[in-house]
Amino acid sequence: MKIAVISDIHGNYAALEAVLLDIDQQKAEKIYCLGDLVGYGPFPNAVAEQIRSLDIPTVQGCWDEDIVEGLNACECSYPSLLAEKRGVIAHEWTNKHVNPEVREYLAQLPHTYKEGNLCFAHGSPHSNHEYLLPEMDAFTALERVLSSDAEILFCGHTHVPYVRTLDSGQLQVSVHQPHKKEQPTVSFNTPLKRIINVGSVGEPRHGRPNATYVIYDTETQAVNLREVEYDYKITCKAILDAGLPPIFAWRLARGLEFAEKADDPTHVCER
Repeated sequence: MKIAVISDIHGNYAALEAVLLDIDQQKAEKIYCLGDLVGYGPFPNAVAEQIRSLDIPTVQGCWDEDIVEGLNACECSYPSLLAEKRGVIAHEWTNKHVNPEVREYLAQLPHTYKEGNLCFAHGSPHSNHEYLLPEMDAFTALERVLSSDAEILFCGHTHVPYVRTLDSGQLQVSVHQPHKKEQPTVSFNTPLKRIINVGSVGEPRHGRPNATYVIYDTETQAVNLREVEYDYKITCKAILDAGLPPIFAWRLARGLEFAEKADDPTHVCER
């Protein structure tokens, strides 16, 4: 069965419409969404209502979480004071414009969703704010998939698509117990695992403005990273008209983050 997995729409309705059309043309039988329906973009209500109306299984993203619970991530979530200032402006704008029905919908979204040997999460099974980068060390990456009790972990959050295969192998864990002379050691074999990052529909950062998502075949395990062209200028104009920071339109038009990288992007905010 062909499934489509989308993520990080960020209030970009034009991009969502283009991706849904492409999914229909690819004849995917089911769609899953990895969250961040809102934030940065000018159409948070339209996006959330479309996802809900199509009854798409969806997990909560970090922006969805912050709109429901309040912007309470610590300052380390931002790579610079300038980025933090823009993030706060975007949060306040979205918080002001999201209607009560959408807020209620975002509040009931689960942190993860599991179906068979597939797990769906926004950042990681541990946190909506954690970045599973492709260069993350193999042991940590494998631990994240094992913690989901799945063979394949679908995630988003980085806005850059990739597929990472973690080869099968043997793990050995020693538990330090001061009151015992002999320290127990546990060994176990892990089967092959995969992490599939589906990129971003509404705010891509892979160097082009095209929306990205994934088509996955559950029978052949084939992964098709899709890149969809659409008229991103519509959303750029709407961002400016809405009074959101112009840099959001600038980076959407280029598919780039604004020359800022966190010192430790894998950091998990502890609140």
